[in-house]
Parts: sequence; structure tokens; C-alpha cells
Amino acid sequence: MIRKFKTILNEGKAEIVEKKSRFIANVRPIKTEEDARQFIEEIKKKYWDARHNVFAYQIGEQNEIQRFSDDGEPQGTAGMPVLTVLTGEDIKNCCIVVTRYFGGTLLGTGGLVRAYGKSAKEGVLNAGIVEITTFRQYSIVTEYTQQGKIQYEIMQGEYIIKDTVFTDKVKFIVLAEEAKTEEFEKCIADVSAGKAIITALDTVRGAWVNGEFVYCK
Repeated sequence: MIRKFKTILNEGKAEIVEKKSRFIANVRPIKTEEDARQFIEEIKKKYWDARHNVFAYQIGEQNEIQRFSDDGEPQGTAGMPVLTVLTGEDIKNCCIVVTRYFGGTLLGTGGLVRAYGKSAKEGVLNAGIVEITTFRQYSIVTEYTQQGKIQYEIMQGEYIIKDTVFTDKVKFIVLAEEAKTEEFEKCIADVSAGKAIITALDTVRGAWVNGEFVYCK
């Protein structure tokens, strides 16, 4: 399982005009090729009167699936520039469809490449790129006398306290990046002098969105 990767969590849209041609980029997070195909068909139906509906998508932790289409534009001027927006930032599990309404003026090869690439990039930026990280979830049970000291160390180490439960003892539910689990366990053992009960729970994924941590599937 890859520990960190970039993707989008929401749909996005952007529109630019080049020499009276309208380029409308629609972006959606996807999990499968079927998701991508359905999205592409939705956009084609929505913009049924457009001359071109160019698409590109990238799926998989190792980008196992990459597809693009020029949809009638000169080869290499449309689908590839859109795909390059995804590969350039290594954005996974994302589909972009750029619709073009021809404005009557030819843009030339370079003009098409720039317009398709620009609209696709703005669509992705409007959707919002996030970095999803794999975490190990922990239960830390301690005495009240050690609560403040342990909480301080957790926060100093940039770990995430998801919950705190108060009973006869204090239980912290903490997320530690998968790459830092050994460091985290040692930190808690050291600061509590081995008295805190550290239990590794499940592995989860999440991302920071507008300052808030969001769990991701």
C-alpha cells in the first residue's frame, strides 16, 4: 500500500476562452474505469452540441491505468496535454473531460495544446488537490497524572489526536503516519516510562482539507 499520494476529493470545473473557442473542463474523482466511462458519457450528453469532448484519466496507486482521447482534434494536441496535467502532479484516481465549442478561428497546434492544458489545470485546481496519507490508529491508555505530558508529546510530534475518553483512566485515540509508527511507539513508551498501554489498531487513510482532517477510503 502506497503511504502518500495526491488526488482530488471533489468535483471541479473551469472555463477559459481562446480566440472565441470555449474550453470547459470538468473534473471528477474516480475509482474504476467504469466510473471514468460513466463520467465521460455524462459530459458528452450534457454538452451534446459541442464539437469535441476530450478526456484523460489516471487510476491506481502506481498509475496502472492511463487513458486519453483527442476526440477529433489533431493527434497530440488535446488528450495528451490533459493527461499531462495529471501525470505532471502525479494526481491519481481522477478523470478530466474538456469540452470545446469552436469559435470559428483555428488555434494551431501550439494554441490547442496550451488551451486544453490550461483549462484542465484550472479545473483540477478548482476541484482541490489533496495529499492522502496512510496512518496507523492507536489507543493510548494512561493515568491522569501522565495525561498532560503525553498529550504534549503527541502534539509536538505532529501526530493527530482523534479522540480523548475519560473514565478511571485517560484514553487517547491517536493517528501516526505509517512511516513513523516505530518513532511514535518509542516516544510514548519513553515519555510514560513504559506505563502507558499502547495498542495498535487499524490502518486508515486521511487528508487535511481546509484545516480539518478527513478520513478517506
